[in-house]
Amino acid sequence: MREIVFDTETTGLNPDFERIIDIGCVELVNHVPTGRTYQCYINPERSMSEEVIAVHGLTEEFLSDKPKFEEIADDFLNFIGEDSVLIAHNAIGFDMKFINAELVRCQRPVISSDRVLDTLLMARKMFPGSRVNLDELCKRFHIDNSSRTKHGALLDSELLAEVYLELLGGREPDFSFQKTKTKTEAQTLTNLTQLKTENLKYHEPRSFPVLSEEIEKHTDFIKKIKNNLWGIE
Repeated sequence: MREIVFDTETTGLNPDFERIIDIGCVELVNHVPTGRTYQCYINPERSMSEEVIAVHGLTEEFLSDKPKFEEIADDFLNFIGEDSVLIAHNAIGFDMKFINAELVRCQRPVISSDRVLDTLLMARKMFPGSRVNLDELCKRFHIDNSSRTKHGALLDSELLAEVYLELLGGREPDFSFQKTKTKTEAQTLTNLTQLKTENLKYHEPRSFPVLSEEIEKHTDFIKKIKNNLWGIE
């Protein structure tokens, strides 16, 4: 089973007129990174605000000599293939809208949502009411994201791949992007809102750590209940 964990950086939030400036992809086979990646900076042919540049650090000058999306479209499509599962954080609400808008502009077929898995939806289901952005999930799962001083598509894809495996049930102890470990083959079926798996190797249920901020918020909430059963005032 082949999966592509990917991320995009853009000039803004509206795919109707904002553009992609950075794409990063990481290949997984049977939930193990193969070492194959794809990354490309893209000339958006438009300006960006200082607020947007502050997020990813990519300036108009830096991007001015980079290829346009239509020039890298075939390389990108060849890397992701025709049937690989595509995985991104907020894939449905953000990344796929931008990818398909760019494909339409260069007259390529759009990508069906049937092959897309959104880790944001997975995380919200697993941790309802908690913050589930990439930094918070790295913190929760003890994934080192110290090199993430700014958003970058390839780095964020690598971090998300580790987060994704934790959301599935946990990494093997020696998991890394330099080492691979053979795992039981799994057939993953996806739709817009959930991941369904068959024939996965069984793992004992894991207990997820409760963040100190969540404990504080819970305590504050209990204090608001008059004569609460826990005796918290």
